[in-house]
Amino acid sequence: MTSSTAPQWLAPQWIVSPGLTNYADALGDMEARATAIYAGDADERIWLLEHPPLYTAGTSADPAELLDPRFPVYDAGRGGRYTYHGPGQRIGYVQLNLAKRGRDVRAYVAALEGWVIDALAKLDVPARRADGRIGIWTDAPDGREAKIGAIGVRVRRWVTLHGFSLNVAPDLGHFGGIIPCGIAEFPVTSLAALGRTTDFADVDAALAETLPAFLDKLSAKD
Repeated sequence: MTSSTAPQWLAPQWIVSPGLTNYADALGDMEARATAIYAGDADERIWLLEHPPLYTAGTSADPAELLDPRFPVYDAGRGGRYTYHGPGQRIGYVQLNLAKRGRDVRAYVAALEGWVIDALAKLDVPARRADGRIGIWTDAPDGREAKIGAIGVRVRRWVTLHGFSLNVAPDLGHFGGIIPCGIAEFPVTSLAALGRTTDFADVDAALAETLPAFLDKLSAKD
């Protein structure tokens, strides 16, 4: 795990972990960090990482949407349904203290979506929200609307856990074991599938560049 601080006033700690991070270990680390943030013993944190292939079940997961449990399945404790994580996907675990940033969970989720959309714009990828569907959407090469990023959060004592996933160059066939986020009528896509030769370093740089605007959308309070 490598650590640095994003160049911004009141910015969270910015951590990028190389390689594949065990999901159970990451979940335990997030829980411990949330407790420490609430107690005032740790800074807020944005943790960028990558997982081995796995499925996670949110609190609204329907077992019928787990079509083929070819990879380990974890109870994530976040909102939402089933999602896939794996190599080639940038995961962002965002741990902020909303007690100091407006106490508005809906505004936080909207700002999180906007952050990823703004980062994709820096990579010349037009992306957007979709009414009634949380996540990040774009147009696939065949013209169909497709999901390129997912949002799944949990808020405990106003401290956020989990965050977003962005498909950089994962094996899209791995999504076939689930109905991603319970949405069967729309496909998933990735930067690679869109013809972008973008790596994690490019994605992380775009996220860092658009971080200030994301934080500005949250009402900072003393």
